[in-house]
Amino acid sequence: MTQINIQFTLFSAFYSPLISTMSGGFLEAEGLEPNWSVSPPGKSAIEALLDGSAHVVQSALSQGFTVLGKGETPKVKHFAQINEMDGFFITGREPDPNFTWDKLEGSDLVCFAGGQPRAMFVYACHKAGIDFDKINAICPGGAADIDKAFRDGQGQYVQQQGPFPQQLEKDGVGHVVAQVGPMIGPNGFSSLCATPEWLETDMAKAFMRAYKKTRIYMNETPAAEIAKAEKPYFPNIDEDVLADTIATYQKLGTWTPHVEITKEAYEVTMDVFEHFGTLKERYPYEAVCCLPPSTE
Repeated sequence: MTQINIQFTLFSAFYSPLISTMSGGFLEAEGLEPNWSVSPPGKSAIEALLDGSAHVVQSALSQGFTVLGKGETPKVKHFAQINEMDGFFITGREPDPNFTWDKLEGSDLVCFAGGQPRAMFVYACHKAGIDFDKINAICPGGAADIDKAFRDGQGQYVQQQGPFPQQLEKDGVGHVVAQVGPMIGPNGFSSLCATPEWLETDMAKAFMRAYKKTRIYMNETPAAEIAKAEKPYFPNIDEDVLADTIATYQKLGTWTPHVEITKEAYEVTMDVFEHFGTLKERYPYEAVCCLPPSTE
């Protein structure tokens, strides 16, 4: 077995296509023994690629936009998609089958302060025809801080990624009223990233063979079966909640079978950050992305 070092920027069920390369045994079948980690607070997973401590990381296309915006040339390439949809949910205190986005105006919303979660949410509000600035945003910190704040009684609504909302529902604390993804549509939300040098290696080809099989598995396997395999990676999440989350993402279509980052999805991601005001100019696809390593 050859050890492959994988680092996550964030770790949640939303990134199951990468988690399941490990839990489903696909990497081991290719002779790769996964060693995984989550980037420490305040440190980008990209640094792990550049210092050689990681071979492949979970990242986002906006990372490339930030580098290009500084007038620098990215030293890494985004070579495959993980999620082709925003995977955040809006959860309210009470069930609301008639929820409409305009109910957020004037309300207290516990949410992320910046980065891609905020940019995508602002764009979703724009697409929904509401003014984000009319929402009272409460921003206590990261995902765990946001969850705690809502559980402690702050906010009428909360913006979270699965499985946090599904666990809130099971605990009787909240009720999912909307998904952000369908409001925006397909886009290059999160991606796999590596150095150009590593992408030329046999390890990269072996990883890609495993990842392609995992993408099919994510769409054709019952959510409960995927959740059972992934459960050791989520010690604090109930298995039925994990299965519910995975089933929801399967239905949403965030884990499309193809692995490449499409140019159409890339363009929508630029639309999002252009609207948010952080994209200085529109960059060609090749400046940030490349096609996956050949598996032939």
